[in-house]
Amino acid sequence: MEYNDIIGTVGVGLILMAYFLSTAKLMEGNGKSYYVINVIGAALACYASFLITYWPFVILEGTWTLVSIYGLMKAMKIKMT
Repeated sequence: MEYNDIIGTVGVGLILMAYFLSTAKLMEGNGKSYYVINVIGAALACYASFLITYWPFVILEGTWTLVSIYGLMKAMKIKMT
């Protein structure tokens, strides 16, 4: 396995883990932990996609990262101006 494969696998694994834990009601789907795991996972998957220059997934995972950051900020009740 190459570096980009490892990074991508970890990233996607984190996203899937958060989704599974939320679906199984083992983690709150709108809680801080859920969003933190999604931010890290999506950022890693975005980086891995960038490394292999696969732009559709750079855009997808980059957007997922930003949306998860927004959700985390809402969960932490940080006001956005």
